[in-house]
Amino acid sequence: MKAARRLRPADFARLAVGWATGAAALGVAVWLLPGLSVTSGWAVVGVAAVTGLLGLVIRPLLTEVAAVLGWLVVGLAALVGQAVVVHVALTLVPGVECTSFWTAVAASWITAIASTFLVWAATAGTSDSFSASLRRTARHHREVPDPELDGVLFVQLDGVSHQVLSWALQSGSMPTLHRLVASGSHTLHGWTVQIPCTTPASQQGILHGTCQGIPAFRWLDRELGRVVIANRPADAALIEERAGTGRGLLADDGVSVSNMFSGDAPRSLLTMSRITLTRGSRDTRRIFAKFVLRPDGFARSLSRTVAEIVRERFQASRQRRLDVRPRVHRSWTFAVLRAVSNGLLRDMNTMILVEEMMRGTRSVYVDYVDYDEVAHHAGSARLESLAALTSLDQVLSVLEDVSRHTARRYHLVVLSDHGQSQGQPFADRYGIDLGGLCADLMRQRVETYEENPESWGRVEVLLDDLAGREKLTERAAHSAARRLRARATVADPEETGAPVVLGSGNLGMVYLPEPHTLADLDARWPRLVPGLVDHPGIGFVAGDDGRGPVAVGAHGVHRLDTGEVEGTDPLAPYGEHAAIRLRDALRMPQAPDLYVNSALDPETLEVSAFEDLVGCHGGLGGWQDRAFLLAPAGWVPPGTEIVGAEDLHRRLVAMLEALGHRRNMPKRT
Repeated sequence: MKAARRLRPADFARLAVGWATGAAALGVAVWLLPGLSVTSGWAVVGVAAVTGLLGLVIRPLLTEVAAVLGWLVVGLAALVGQAVVVHVALTLVPGVECTSFWTAVAASWITAIASTFLVWAATAGTSDSFSASLRRTARHHREVPDPELDGVLFVQLDGVSHQVLSWALQSGSMPTLHRLVASGSHTLHGWTVQIPCTTPASQQGILHGTCQGIPAFRWLDRELGRVVIANRPADAALIEERAGTGRGLLADDGVSVSNMFSGDAPRSLLTMSRITLTRGSRDTRRIFAKFVLRPDGFARSLSRTVAEIVRERFQASRQRRLDVRPRVHRSWTFAVLRAVSNGLLRDMNTMILVEEMMRGTRSVYVDYVDYDEVAHHAGSARLESLAALTSLDQVLSVLEDVSRHTARRYHLVVLSDHGQSQGQPFADRYGIDLGGLCADLMRQRVETYEENPESWGRVEVLLDDLAGREKLTERAAHSAARRLRARATVADPEETGAPVVLGSGNLGMVYLPEPHTLADLDARWPRLVPGLVDHPGIGFVAGDDGRGPVAVGAHGVHRLDTGEVEGTDPLAPYGEHAAIRLRDALRMPQAPDLYVNSALDPETLEVSAFEDLVGCHGGLGGWQDRAFLLAPAGWVPPGTEIVGAEDLHRRLVAMLEALGHRRNMPKRT
């Protein structure tokens, strides 16, 4: 079956609208620029037509050059590529005078911005025109060898709890998903997240079928003798190498997009674990170049990125003005990082998805981090965080529209990897961070790191994956990536010999250079465990007391192997699955000597992050361990209880097998 389709009247209408808006936008440039003049309105129409035709020839050439040479060339092409097209058109069409090439550069930018605004206004701000533009930009392949086999789009909305999604559906913030649920085509399910409630553990479980080896977002790996941070590309590659079997969720002609791990996909784009292997993806650069070289694509992403910075600064100022509590300082650095994830990266991910759908890829798994990024700093239930879900719903609308024009039928599965819980950071509430508290109780220096590294890792991946083979761009990308990695470094514990205290949301970890039981800790630092559990900000600590894993609270102990409770159960406020999930986490060889979980307010469900975050995830308490799965009706029986990402992986694999996927899988390695 051919992926191309017959032209319809709507296509000619879109072409006419594009031509008209292009001519009108060019008219704006003529009006604003003294170095650009025309003798008649027909000359403007002619330039618009010639510009469109030339773009069909010149832009593909620039795309291939940028794909080979890397992201600096992509950026240069984005700045002046359309100007080349406009300058040639101005030269060819009679009745037009342009004084210099730089006038053409200014004209191309003004035309792109004006055209983007006009198209947005003509479509009432919907995503219809964006969807059509992506379909035209995507590579159309002549033939899909097995069009009778349905494909699956796995779309992860990072950090969205089941409760928050239910709110969004009821409030009208996500009309596309609401329509799918209301029509009966899809059903909404909740699932219980394992410990740790983090993207690395959940994604490894969902994509590779195991959560083993990941005790937190970052941890001390005694085998390596250093701290491992899951969203460092080199560390992500190491983690996947340990967990991979060759039979991951995407092993059968799947593609991983913007994830931490590949799911054994044959091709991966913007995927952390594959960056160090590919040293920059030519596919990623080609798709990115094709998008930004379109005047509407680049202008859209640029305007949205700038708007996101302005929006973030306004929202941060409004929180301070209204004295919203809890809150944290929201810097200009965060504003830029948020703009990258909620503007450029969102469009990039969507463009890649459309490209893969037009290609006929069997399955794609993509991670959109928009909500998670905002909610960490604004709060998981705040209006600006919920607004990010509306933007993501528009992305789902685009994907739904594109799926009507593909050779392969696609099913949409939307899910989250964890939720978020809200509360005042531990250090703000109690005037001391977890590292300082442990140092006081142990009466010695500790190495500590409690800064949130998630956003920096995404920027590093984007830089690395867009880096080309050409030495200049490669050096520039890796130099920028090194500066980002320097922000996420702790001292080598083998060199210092000091205990290491790490924060991962509201889950803290205490590591000693050599493994210690709770009895060892009590003998060497008798004030540590009693001091922690007596602190009002600590709910419980957990470790191995020599007889097995235990959770210790201020007034009781819970033996996790037997379920025996002495005194008051410290895990009672955290749910029925808390003991089993904590036991499984403590059994990992990479587990710390001591897990520390913050206290839970039973009235507000607030917790206190050991990082400078309002919305957090990592341990137990609140909604962080309540994720969601929205799947086609009948794929998951009603009332099904899903506990842990490994369980979810088995169900997603079963979905693929029911569609006819995974029939010629490699043997498990």
